[in-house]
Amino acid sequence: MTPAQKERYSRHTNLSEIGEQGQQKLLDSTALIVGLGGLGSPVAMYLAAAGVGRMIFADFDVVEVSNLQRQIAHSTERCGELKSHSARQTCLAINPDIQIDTIDEVLDETSLEDLVPQCNVVLEGSDNFPTRFAVNEACVKHAVPLVSGAAIRFDGQVSVFAGHKPDSPCYRCLYSGDSDTAETCAQTGVLSPVVGMIGTVQAAEAIKVLAGFGKTLEGRLLLLDGLSMEWREINLRKSPSCPVCAQS
Repeated sequence: MTPAQKERYSRHTNLSEIGEQGQQKLLDSTALIVGLGGLGSPVAMYLAAAGVGRMIFADFDVVEVSNLQRQIAHSTERCGELKSHSARQTCLAINPDIQIDTIDEVLDETSLEDLVPQCNVVLEGSDNFPTRFAVNEACVKHAVPLVSGAAIRFDGQVSVFAGHKPDSPCYRCLYSGDSDTAETCAQTGVLSPVVGMIGTVQAAEAIKVLAGFGKTLEGRLLLLDGLSMEWREINLRKSPSCPVCAQS
């Protein structure tokens, strides 16, 4: 690391679990963030601050006033701009020492086939099952860890999936149906800090995955009840009938 990097990341390198070796792993890593909304905003900002060397922001939507209640990577003056571009500006202002690429179209099987193999981790924060399923399938196929988060109303959930491993479940083991609909925050509302809480957990899990320390949420689903401010955990198992990873 350069002297400037050593200063910037000193609070990481002071941690024995990370050190300079772990920080260098972050600098050498690539992360794909799918969705730069309520979840993707804190994910992107914390991974930028942490020094993940290359990030790919994928979001085709534009910033609207109603987003600003929770999507903290954006600002009033950027309404009408693409979210991926707005988040890129915010993250480069935090840390100009990293590379950020943007994808401004809907991700499909072809684009994921190109993007996912470039990555060391994928973080998913979209609001629809088709995207979640497609991202999961690409991650399983290319053996890339997936950090998945979701939040609505006062509730949230987060887990780490490594469905390419023999005994590890993938996202489709949790949601095995063919649902093509999902409730959205626009329909039902969401308490703004809840998406931040889930997004920051996603960021922390991604850093652990990339730097190789601690125990991740692989095989565990962490659930937040924001009304009572209680966390609970569910153990996940690989489904023998999963359409994606059962033969992996």
